[in-house]
Amino acid sequence: MATPIPMPALSPTMKEGKITRWLKNVGDKVSSGTAIAEVETDKSNLEVEALDDGHLLAVVVKEGEMGAVGAPIAWMGAKDEKVDVSAAARPAAAAPAPAPVAAPQVQAAPPRPAAPVPAPAPAPVPVAPVAAPDRAGGRVRASPLARRMAQAQGLQLESLAGSGPNGRVVKRDVEAALARGGAARPAEAAAAFARAAPEVQPLSNMRRVIAQRMTEVKPGVPHFYLTVDVDMAAALQIREEAKAVESKVSVNDIIVKAAAVALRRVPKMNAQFGGDHVLQLHDADVGIAVAIEDGLVTPIVRNADQKGLGQISAEARDLAERARGRKLKPEEYAGGSITVSNLGMFGIDQFVAVINPPQAAILAVGQVAERPVVKNGQLAVGKVMTVTLSGDHRVIDGALGAVYLKEFKSLLEHPMRLLF
Repeated sequence: MATPIPMPALSPTMKEGKITRWLKNVGDKVSSGTAIAEVETDKSNLEVEALDDGHLLAVVVKEGEMGAVGAPIAWMGAKDEKVDVSAAARPAAAAPAPAPVAAPQVQAAPPRPAAPVPAPAPAPVPVAPVAAPDRAGGRVRASPLARRMAQAQGLQLESLAGSGPNGRVVKRDVEAALARGGAARPAEAAAAFARAAPEVQPLSNMRRVIAQRMTEVKPGVPHFYLTVDVDMAAALQIREEAKAVESKVSVNDIIVKAAAVALRRVPKMNAQFGGDHVLQLHDADVGIAVAIEDGLVTPIVRNADQKGLGQISAEARDLAERARGRKLKPEEYAGGSITVSNLGMFGIDQFVAVINPPQAAILAVGQVAERPVVKNGQLAVGKVMTVTLSGDHRVIDGALGAVYLKEFKSLLEHPMRLLF
C-alpha cells in the first residue's frame, strides 16, 4: 500500500520548506534512511530521508515549490503501484499519520498553565517493545532525528517501541525512554555526549506576578538592558600570545569562553521561561550570532566553559562557515543558554540586541577601541569594549543580570581565570 512521505519539521521554528532538489527519481528503489531530497528551511539546507524501503511512486512537491510541515511531498510503495497524486494529495495533508512528524518538534512554552508540559503524547508508548511489526529486514524503522537522539544517548533502537506511522520510532519515543531511565549509556557515548538534563522548577508566586506585569508593559519577551565597559588590555594580550604560537584565537572566542564560565559561576542566569515554570539548565551552551545573506542564525558552542580557547576557536569557525553555507543541522543551532552578538568588526561601539528564544539573555558586544581611562588616579589611554546585556525579565532580574555582568567583566579583565 502506498504511503506518503511528509515534509518533516527540520528545525524548531519550521512551518514549511522548499524542495531545492530531488535526489531520487520517480520509479527509483529507495532504502530506509536514504536521502531522497534537499529542503531549504528557515535556517539551513537539509536532506530528507526515506523512512521505509520501497519505490518512489510520485512527487507531490516539485523542485522550487514549498510544502507545509506534515503535508506529503511524495509517495512511496511497491514497484509499479499506481498513485493518483491529484486525488491523494488533498486527504494526505490532513491525514493523521504525518501529524506526529511535526508535533514532537514543538518544544515551546505550553499555551495554558493547566498543562505545563504536553505529556500525553509519550504516554501511549508501551514499555515493552513490539518488535514484529516495527522491523523490516532486521532494520528498525526510525526517523532520522530519533536515530541521532538515540545514538547520542547510547540507546538501542531495538529496545524501543515505535508510536509513529507504521510503528516507526520517532522523537517522542526516545524522549519517553529517557524519561523512564532508558538504557545505560556505554562509556564511550557518555564521554562524547554527556549532557546534564534541565531541571523544571515551578514559578513562585512573586516570579509569576513579575512575568505577568513585565509582559503587560512589553509584550512578547519583556527585555531589560544593562551596560558595562570592559578593559580588554589583558584579553588582547592573550590573543597576541596565541598568535605567537600560531593558534587562531579571536577576541570573540575569548568572549564566548568568558560568557560560558560566567554562566557556570552565576548558574541562576542559565535558565529559560516555560510559561508556568522555569527551566534551569546545567550546560553552558553559548550561541554565536552569524549574519547570513538573508538573515541571522545562531549556531551553538556546546559546553563552552569546559573547552579550551583553541577548541572554541575551531568550532566557532566551522559553525560560522557552515551557517553561511546553510549547512547546519537543527541540533547545532537549537536551544542554547545565552548568545553573543558581536558587531565590533563593523566599527559599532554599543548597541542592544533582541533575545533569541528560548534563551533568556543575549550579550551585545561592541568594538575594542582606545578610550580615555583613569588608572591609579592618572588619565591614560585604554583598550575598552562596551557590552550590553539584554535579559528576559520574566526569568532574570536586574540585580542577577548585574552580578553576571560583573563576573563576565572580571573574567575578561583577568583572563587567566578562564584557564582555572
